[in-house]
Amino acid sequence: MSLRSKLPDVGTTVFTVMSRRAVETGAINLGQGFPDYPIDPRLTALVTQAMEQGHNQYAPMIGVPALREQIARKLQRTRGVTVDPESEITITVGATEAIYSAVQSLVGAGDEVLVFDPSYDSYDPAVRLAGARCVHVPLQPPAFRPDWDRVRAALTARTRLIVVNSPQNPACSCLDQSDLDQLAALLRDRDCSVLADEVYEHMVFDGVSHASVLAHPELRARSVAAYSFGKTLHSTGLRIGYAVAPSAMTSELRKVHQYNTFTIATATQHAVADYLAERPECGADLPGFFQARRDLLAGLLAAGGLRALRSAGSYFLLLDYDGVDERGDIELAGALIAEAGVATIPLSVFYREPPPMRLLRLCFAKREATITEGAQRLCAWAQT
Repeated sequence: MSLRSKLPDVGTTVFTVMSRRAVETGAINLGQGFPDYPIDPRLTALVTQAMEQGHNQYAPMIGVPALREQIARKLQRTRGVTVDPESEITITVGATEAIYSAVQSLVGAGDEVLVFDPSYDSYDPAVRLAGARCVHVPLQPPAFRPDWDRVRAALTARTRLIVVNSPQNPACSCLDQSDLDQLAALLRDRDCSVLADEVYEHMVFDGVSHASVLAHPELRARSVAAYSFGKTLHSTGLRIGYAVAPSAMTSELRKVHQYNTFTIATATQHAVADYLAERPECGADLPGFFQARRDLLAGLLAAGGLRALRSAGSYFLLLDYDGVDERGDIELAGALIAEAGVATIPLSVFYREPPPMRLLRLCFAKREATITEGAQRLCAWAQT
């Protein structure tokens, strides 16, 4: 039988490849974005409690009511916006499913979707599986800021969706209020939606506040915003995300969601709802928590003669190895596992057409001991 692939150029993700090699070789994994420290034991206890209380069968397709209500309270408290938990919030399998379901519900054959490179690797396949065309607008290093004139030039009558990611993974930059204003102005007379990937919403540094599409009335009316408790609760295996959108958009997203994943693990939804009820300030400590790790990693690299670009948000930073090694980032990332005993992620894989650069993404959502050992290994490698 002849198999026809819908994604013939897509292989195993770079995250999976690098993490597998790190395990095989014993390398320190500063590549894939997941913490290596324990989660709050209270969350563990609440998951067990939820199962013991009998929350073990299907949850409602749109999500457990208590969790949606806690999310609505969180959005009111942190963003100052009022959201209807019944018609505007949908619980998903992480933010990845929220993004996929949003794309499938908003675009189709012949449509165009604009994304900013370096773009998270799930965007392009989701667009192509919807039958649409992905238009890649590059962000230039070292600032990785949108050129709104270039965005305007990329828009056509077929553009139906723009995907924005702030804080940006993997570029570690953030949109500000003026960016949102310019985006709103560009779309004012267009039939075009916005998909905002805001999973790192609580990881914005140096006293800056996160600029959310939900707090921008003009953009909120045309936007789906995707979030993840995996990031907020330091538990990427939790796989509970959510999508927030106006009721008409939510209705369309749920049509895809119900035939994609249908529903999410019931006990963990109840556990997260209870956790948020007990700890309504959840997330408020994350800027300081991760900024300290960012500064630790950047400082150790600098002391060893390596330069990190300043990370404005997310739990990553970019290592600039220009002048240290002449190899391309894909080749070097593969070699560093053996040469330095450290797994990293090459930045160029997130571009359709990468600009000239020598940058590797490092994750600092790790124990301080892991960060220190990883940085020391990289510095020792650079000095050989």
